[in-house]
Amino acid sequence: MSATSSPFPDAATIAAARVLVVGDVMLDRYWFGDVERISPEAPVPVVRVARMEDRLGGAANVARNVTSLGAVSGLLTVVGDDDPGRTVARLAHDAAIEPHIHTEPGMQTTVKVRIVGRRQQMLRVDFDSHPRSEVLLEHLGSFESLLSQYDLIVLSDYGKGGLTHISSMIELARQAGRPILVDPKGDDYARYAGATLITPNRAELREVVGRWKDEADLATRVEELRCRLRLEAVLLTRSEEGMTLFSEGGSWSVPAQAREVYDVSGAGDTVIAVLAVMLATRAPLREAVALANRAGGIVVGKLGTSTVSYAELLEVK
Repeated sequence: MSATSSPFPDAATIAAARVLVVGDVMLDRYWFGDVERISPEAPVPVVRVARMEDRLGGAANVARNVTSLGAVSGLLTVVGDDDPGRTVARLAHDAAIEPHIHTEPGMQTTVKVRIVGRRQQMLRVDFDSHPRSEVLLEHLGSFESLLSQYDLIVLSDYGKGGLTHISSMIELARQAGRPILVDPKGDDYARYAGATLITPNRAELREVVGRWKDEADLATRVEELRCRLRLEAVLLTRSEEGMTLFSEGGSWSVPAQAREVYDVSGAGDTVIAVLAVMLATRAPLREAVALANRAGGIVVGKLGTSTVSYAELLEVK
């Protein structure tokens, strides 16, 4: 599809959209190398590291995807007073993200180290800790003061403690008339009550509503959840089955776009970023979902946490 025949907003409209991303950030650290032998010390492959690369992860990757699309993104988060935290701040600056980053002494910035051999992830090692509640209260004050500067809010929950006050954030955003998109985590969805839209995957939703027998049973369970939590919509991402949108008007599915899958890490970040940018321009929800589905199909064909550009999305047929 060419840009001239596209039903989607033009680049100028996208550039005017402003999205605030709030939540848990992490530094995704990649060690790339070759695998040529098995270790004599244990039955494990030996990866000879040839290149190292740092990328923004978690909520920071959502913000990076927003700016990659051509929109304006702010990032409100907490990092440690350490080298990974400073690297996150530097990468955010390089990605033209508006930084609203709190530094917490004594906190360890979350780092995910992935060892990759011949485009295959061999091992992941995680380092993390949670911020103190006092810092998160300051975080809440900053959130309230920033609401007037952005069109839409994304709350990216990775279960690292950065969204302890998420219920208050949703209420403040509702009072300010801002749509709220949530990438959920865990089985306590009551904390997301009042959000505009949530984007669980199949495993995440199953934790909350239980195993469904068929599509009709799924629709019934999601509708009960949607009404109970006062959500406008639930977007279920279904990997090779595409996506299903549940809203007051019923359910609507879009099939996955067949692609060779290299890496699914960060795909959810890309999906919610595209949704956020589109909805910030007041595009119809189904158009936003269709484009987000297209973006998910593209990004899983890239290695590691990656982004897509708006032009790239419009070129895909």
